[in-house]
Amino acid sequence: MTKNMGIADRVIRLIIAVLLFALIGLGTVQGVLAWVMGILALILLGTSAVGYCGLYKALGISTLKQEGSSPDEKSVTT
Repeated sequence: MTKNMGIADRVIRLIIAVLLFALIGLGTVQGVLAWVMGILALILLGTSAVGYCGLYKALGISTLKQEGSSPDEKSVTT
């Protein structure tokens, strides 16, 4: 598995997972919806932890910045 998620993407997924767990834990969401949200939160937490998203792979998407491709770097030739 090659990583295909950038830092921002991973942090956003982590925040959403924590919010979903909080809604479930506080009892705001119950029943089947709580189960669905819990499963979604686990998926988001897992993909955030490993930095790989299977859906991104299937769609050919990558939010991971490649090394040396920073727009701030200036090309220096000698």
